[in-house]
Amino acid sequence: MKQIVITKAGEPKVLKVQEKPDPQPHAHELLIHVRAAGVNFADILARKGIYPDAPKIPCVVGYEVSGVVKAVGDGVDASWLGKPVLALTRFGGYADMVVVPVRQVFEKSQKISFDQAAAIPVNYLTAWQLLVAMGGIKPEETVLVHNAGGGVGLAALDIIKHVGAKAIGTASARKHDFLKQRGYDHLIDYRTQDWPAALQEITDGKGVELILDPLGGSNWKKSYAALRHTGRLGMFGVSTLTEGGSKIFSMIRFLLSLPKFNPLSLMNRNRGVFGVNIGHLWHEPDKVNEWFRQLLIGVEEGWITPHVDRTFKFEEAAEAHQYIEDRQNIGKVILAP
Repeated sequence: MKQIVITKAGEPKVLKVQEKPDPQPHAHELLIHVRAAGVNFADILARKGIYPDAPKIPCVVGYEVSGVVKAVGDGVDASWLGKPVLALTRFGGYADMVVVPVRQVFEKSQKISFDQAAAIPVNYLTAWQLLVAMGGIKPEETVLVHNAGGGVGLAALDIIKHVGAKAIGTASARKHDFLKQRGYDHLIDYRTQDWPAALQEITDGKGVELILDPLGGSNWKKSYAALRHTGRLGMFGVSTLTEGGSKIFSMIRFLLSLPKFNPLSLMNRNRGVFGVNIGHLWHEPDKVNEWFRQLLIGVEEGWITPHVDRTFKFEEAAEAHQYIEDRQNIGKVILAP
């Protein structure tokens, strides 16, 4: 099989395609012939050597794939053979063959392509946890989504519109036309506008009920301050960690910029703060599987519509990572063997 290996910590060029023996499924596992693998920001952090959950380098990352079941292990119904599926992988997804526990595999709908299917697991589960499971979003509430043009930003929009809430996004100006057509009610150019001031103008000084923030550091302070009373801040990423400087310098700068949320202040301001990391929910398969089932219902009903920006070949993995780091993507980036 082919795997994309992080050969050492560093720039995108450290990603290399290597040949390895095909894996074999054990009890309660499936072997999937991969047609598409999703790229996530956690993969970039892992490549840089600043993602604590990643396997020891050299390693193969990747949290999600779609493909066709090629073999089944003991205890798995043989009817899975030949089925098109999508799956969550605990690393190892950057490969053309992966072995996955059957509880993390779901049948792919005919309404979506393999590329679209690989765009669902991480982004849509993260968005569901942020908005529904923990954010408690309700009709007519307003959500601010940072990095609105990213994979989670577009996944969140599908859910927000389905619930009947309003969506405000921050994104560079070149992405605004697409995002407006997609359904965002208002957009703020974070590069040329002071987004907290723009948000206050849009909301008549009230703020918003829910903010989704993958940026981290000092931006969390600004997001917290922009909440309306009864508002909630959902944190799910630390993309500022990749911005310039050495690994040590970036980490020190990040830690110094973190907000300190005081319980008494939270009570007095009637605000809530929570964090999301879907990669830390492997011990909650029943909960995650129920969210996944709701999302797959959304695919069948048509309100979940994954948008794939670009598909790169395995040999172009370095380009795919650079494309995301340069914030070029609108939606999901896919690797295809």
